[in-house]
Amino acid sequence: MFLHTWRKYLPVIILLMKRSGKSEQVLNMNQTDFERAAGGKKAKLTFSNLKLDNGRTNYDSNYSPLAKDLIAVLQENEQTGAMMRQKQFEFSLNSSFQLTIRNTTVSEEKVVG
Repeated sequence: MFLHTWRKYLPVIILLMKRSGKSEQVLNMNQTDFERAAGGKKAKLTFSNLKLDNGRTNYDSNYSPLAKDLIAVLQENEQTGAMMRQKQFEFSLNSSFQLTIRNTTVSEEKVVG
């Protein structure tokens, strides 16, 4: 349902995933894009704490179709797939259509120190 919409934003998401090692990144998206993709259906258009650990999610059947489609788009893309195999990310989408991307990878310095 939302695959096309996520693919539209994917180039910016890739850039923000790369930058997320330094700080949390936020992408302001167009609400209309997601409402059109829902096709007038009442769909939950928010999600929180979507965690991807080394390319895998602790798959929760309670994730909305919106979150599941984001996972699918990220996993099918070569660049994001490579990043996700090496790092951990957390994604959230709030009701203002702001996608927050956090790199939650624990660096070796933090583990050792």
